[in-house]
Amino acid sequence: MKFYEITDKDKELINVALNTLQNNFDDGIYHHTVGAALSCPNGKIYSGVNCDGIHGSCAEYITIGMAISAGERNFDTIVAVHDKAPNCLVAPCGNCRQMLIEYCPDIKVILNDESNKVVKVHIKDLLPFAWKSVQV
Repeated sequence: MKFYEITDKDKELINVALNTLQNNFDDGIYHHTVGAALSCPNGKIYSGVNCDGIHGSCAEYITIGMAISAGERNFDTIVAVHDKAPNCLVAPCGNCRQMLIEYCPDIKVILNDESNKVVKVHIKDLLPFAWKSVQV
């Protein structure tokens, strides 16, 4: 697995996600609001929080959806945060990993490694042998 340098832009992205989480925290009945932030190669940053419910949507899904709705199709780095997680970072769930591979096959993800060290990795390293659409 290749690790990429954590840059000042990455630290800014984490802060954007934390600010989004802080400004939109919903204690609700689930007690699990997550914030996410996504950077694009053009410098634009999008952020969002998850929407809980019976079929809730993760913060990564919401954030990617916002960027796509704004016309973006190229993505650089994504991060998800929760204030009680180590380093405030949470790894994307399996559904989010699959979605990221399908919509952003070249995206990098900021998360904690097994020792809770902040790392940045390629999405393909987080979901080897991912499902791929069959081209007919």
